[in-house]
Amino acid sequence: MARTTSLSVLVPVYNEQYLVAASLERLKLLEQSDLLSRVEVIVVDDCSRDDTARVLEQFREELPKGGKLSWTFLRHERNGGKGKAIRTALAHATCEVTVIHDADLEYHPKDLVRIVRVFVEEEADAVFGSRFAGGEARRVLHHRHQIGNKLLTFLCNVVTNLNLTDMETCYKAVRTALLQSIPIASNDFKLEPELTIKLGKRGARIFEVPISYSGRTYAEGKKINWRDGFAALWAIVRFGMSDSIYRDDEYGSQILARLSRAPRFNAWMADTIRPYCGSQVLEIGSGVGNLTQKLIPRRKYVVSDINPLYMQTLARLRIDRPYLDAAYCDVTDLATFPTDQGPFDTVICLNVIEHVEDDRASLNNIHSVLKQGGRAIVLVPQGQWNFGTLDEVLGHKRRYSQEALRRLAADCGFKVVELLEFNRFGSAAWFLNGKLLRRRTFGLGQVLALNVLTPLLRRIDRLLPLPALSLIAVLERAPENAVAPTQAA
Repeated sequence: MARTTSLSVLVPVYNEQYLVAASLERLKLLEQSDLLSRVEVIVVDDCSRDDTARVLEQFREELPKGGKLSWTFLRHERNGGKGKAIRTALAHATCEVTVIHDADLEYHPKDLVRIVRVFVEEEADAVFGSRFAGGEARRVLHHRHQIGNKLLTFLCNVVTNLNLTDMETCYKAVRTALLQSIPIASNDFKLEPELTIKLGKRGARIFEVPISYSGRTYAEGKKINWRDGFAALWAIVRFGMSDSIYRDDEYGSQILARLSRAPRFNAWMADTIRPYCGSQVLEIGSGVGNLTQKLIPRRKYVVSDINPLYMQTLARLRIDRPYLDAAYCDVTDLATFPTDQGPFDTVICLNVIEHVEDDRASLNNIHSVLKQGGRAIVLVPQGQWNFGTLDEVLGHKRRYSQEALRRLAADCGFKVVELLEFNRFGSAAWFLNGKLLRRRTFGLGQVLALNVLTPLLRRIDRLLPLPALSLIAVLERAPENAVAPTQAA
């Protein structure tokens, strides 16, 4: 049976009384596609000043009942711009994939069928319809517009390290859960570079599909002008510098995303634990795979997390990596562990057990999926004296001393092979931000500075007269005739 998906079509409308009905009528052809199990069209009239509202009401009244195509019509009481209309429509999207469709006749929905096919066949996160990649037909217009578009696309590619041919295209299709997790700030045409840059920073699998294009002249109602071009330039600078790529959520995704802006620090951590890793690895709390990608390939490597947004990203890592698998795994619940893929010779659990109420039960769970003599690599924050507002916002329940960590390991049937102190400089920075200044987030400048300074810090770390910010325990599963793990009450 062929795979299918569902599609939400977001249609922002402003002063299109003569074209909007014909544009919406074209969308009905999506009902004929075997790739689409369901289609919903969400139309937002952004307080049009012409007769658009009456045209939309007449179109709505004439719609047939039933079928796999459903329609929702919304209206803004005040004009907010294209971005705001998109945010309103997106809040009502319920299908697997979402695409933006303008209310004029410059784009044809027949191309959406080919765009959707890429989601089904290539496990794409986003698919852009490119007007410059060889579509069936392209109306010849506005040479200066094309030059401007190519310049903006080039600059956006420099910022994102992508190789798009048409950043400004309206036809941007994105997996709905991914799109809804991105904070959209733009209310106008700056939306195009904003979405592109944020998708790039989220590591989305982006594809392009050639599409047809029938552009309008200004006499025919084209709205974009040279001012929008300069606004797009500013947007590329603004969003290129920003790391606001996650909406606020219960998992602290945005805070952790900021920490990922220090790849050299992640490399330092990976280099520290790599000598202790075996060939069959379970990584608990993998995030978006920053550490994973520095430790693979292995004979078997299973990445896991409880954050659904991270799980989507981790699932994409499996593509072209046959040794890699992704699984939901809650360290507090043994039933969620991928026991069918174990036992493992290594379990990596960094910055996890300090978040749970019962760290003993969690470490027992890790013990149970390890081979005899297998190793657990556990990183925790050190020093309860350094517990501050940053710990609170990250959901830390505690910080550890070396004695407490050794005692916990022994109670759970582990032998401590190594107990490493990691990142002494970070301890002072944590104390300053979390205890003295009582900040609840990391400054982007501080994170970028950490990335720059990491090559120096890792060389002098052992020489600094400071307690380390973190402890890395390399634990070995004790033989069966040794003390058994203590079960939680």
